[in-house]
Amino acid sequence: MRFGIKTAPQHTGWDEMAAVWRAADAIDLFDSAWNFDHFYPIFSDSTGPCFEGWTMLAALAAQTSRIRLGCQVTGMVYRHPAVLANMAASVDVIAGGRLDLGLGAGWNEEECAAYGIDLPPLKERFDRFDEGVEAIVGLLSNTTTTLDGRYVKLTDARCEPKPVQRPHPPIVIGGKGRTRTLRTAARFAQQWNTVPSSTDEWHELRAILDQHCADVGRDPSEVESSVNVRFDRATGADAMVDAVGAYGEAGVDLVVITLTQPFDADDVELVAKALSQLT
Repeated sequence: MRFGIKTAPQHTGWDEMAAVWRAADAIDLFDSAWNFDHFYPIFSDSTGPCFEGWTMLAALAAQTSRIRLGCQVTGMVYRHPAVLANMAASVDVIAGGRLDLGLGAGWNEEECAAYGIDLPPLKERFDRFDEGVEAIVGLLSNTTTTLDGRYVKLTDARCEPKPVQRPHPPIVIGGKGRTRTLRTAARFAQQWNTVPSSTDEWHELRAILDQHCADVGRDPSEVESSVNVRFDRATGADAMVDAVGAYGEAGVDLVVITLTQPFDADDVELVAKALSQLT
């Protein structure tokens, strides 16, 4: 089992975020660091500050040298897939080949309504998501890509420079949708991420993903699993350690520790010390 951290770029400042990521980069226990892709804070005061995820990710790539990094996960509705593919390629180059490309269909009605971004009904949203992931994989992997989809149309499209990682950075698909999300993960993902309510739910979802893999002729071992566990300094590390241990026993490959605001680089060392008892 590997470990990562996540810092939602909301209700915080750049210096605090950068300090936490540099601290994680210096501790070998941590494999990866993640932010999110929203324009408004979520599950909190939505009128507060929130940094744009991908521009911050590029800056954090330049602040670090070892740790893998990504957005957990990018909302497909916010950007044309070809634009996102070019962004991902650039960040992977800046990071020296450390990007994990997190993708999701998108869900935030408040942001979309405020910005006039179309948020289609679920079926169409996932149809667009499938085409978008296919387009991104093609653009990152191939010299040119042509795709005559219903929603995404590419004609001899190029994406240069290519990412450092070949054929493309690992695709991380996030979500719990049993029919569509997990099927798309089975087709395209190298990692599936979710925030389960329990190890029982995780086992149930993982079994569905494995069946989707079988249906598309893919070895389920090619898709690793990651989950998120919250750390709150106010309540201490015991609950976090118990949850992480349970997911490790269940077979999860990567546990991402979601840190809470206000961010403090000292918390990274505290979390690492608590998790070290599980290694």
